[in-house]
Amino acid sequence: MLAPEPFFEPRGTPFSEYHRIKALVELGYAVDLVTYPIGEDVDLPNLKVYRCLRPPFVERVAIGPSVLKFVLDILLAATAFRLARRGGYLAIHSHEEAGVLGVWLSRWLGIPHLYDMHSSLPQQLSNFRYSRSRLFRYLFERVERYVVHGSQVVVTICQELFDTVVAMGAGDRTVLIENVMGGEMGEPASVPVRAAWKIPAEAPLLMYTGTFEPYQGLDLLYAAAKMLKITHPEARIMIVGGEPHQVQVAETRASRDRLPLIFVGRRPADEIPSFVAACDILVSPRIAGTNTPLKIYSYLRSGRPIIATDLRTHTQVLEPGTALLVPPAPTALATAMGRLIDRPAEGQQLAQEARALASRRYSRAVYINRTKQAYLKLLGVEEMDGRLPGEDGDVQVVRSPPGS
Repeated sequence: MLAPEPFFEPRGTPFSEYHRIKALVELGYAVDLVTYPIGEDVDLPNLKVYRCLRPPFVERVAIGPSVLKFVLDILLAATAFRLARRGGYLAIHSHEEAGVLGVWLSRWLGIPHLYDMHSSLPQQLSNFRYSRSRLFRYLFERVERYVVHGSQVVVTICQELFDTVVAMGAGDRTVLIENVMGGEMGEPASVPVRAAWKIPAEAPLLMYTGTFEPYQGLDLLYAAAKMLKITHPEARIMIVGGEPHQVQVAETRASRDRLPLIFVGRRPADEIPSFVAACDILVSPRIAGTNTPLKIYSYLRSGRPIIATDLRTHTQVLEPGTALLVPPAPTALATAMGRLIDRPAEGQQLAQEARALASRRYSRAVYINRTKQAYLKLLGVEEMDGRLPGEDGDVQVVRSPPGS
């Protein structure tokens, strides 16, 4: 498995990679993960982590395209080729831009390749405001098509990406596996959130969790908070996430504008359930992109009402009646927050419907089963009595030539 990210860090794609690995080892596979030289170690059975070389003075990797990621991807490729020479692998599984390397390796080794498509590569250029160059976008589009058509299976994490792959003419090799496990890892840790940050028990507490990237819509949330301060002066909005320098800048702005915001920085994954349990309302103000935010699946199970922008990024998962969907405008967002503060019964009804949706469509059992089916498809396996490769019994594996 090729993962061109810091692994593990508590953010979107590394969470998805963690749960993908966890599902695979539960299904009986062993995984050699090739990843960046940055991140926390994780303990999973049948997982070996191989980190590429670390360039001098590199301590962190920002989200999105960058020159540093390009350098790290070259170093990751060197580590992957070294491992590949040993042979003995059943398949190559790549994430994000490592799909290019994955296709090359699969053809060299004569084994199938699965591309884990977490986002559209050309869309990343606009989401992260990296480049407006038409040439860059054209190159990213060509790379994406090369990877999709060079893979035997493409896993997509939301309906929009699934539709994108279908539009490329590769719908027959696509499997939709939503990130239903969200940001959950292991047993939750108990944190006295309100007491630790001196939030009165009776104060309405709204919460945002996630990164501080522009597409997340934090500027929209800050503008809405300024309005909420006038209509509901007792309310507080807690912001969970962000790099230290981003949090420092945001705190300075909030202090200057006297916004009712509480910044707690990035928290360990096992603490997030305590933060969610301490709040009254969850907010997702995303303003760009089409991928479903990872946190939405955890939000659905939380028992807390959700406010989200009425955009494809949310509506491909959130059904009517499971969340309060609003236009991506400060007045609309502030009005929605005030509405659910004033109408707790309406919020409880939304939360109940959200939980029902999560149980019906986004359960862990569905996730495991779709992962299993993706690998049966990848390996050309005819499933026999539920057995998988490596289990007792005569299981016939029929491989198509890579790229077919």
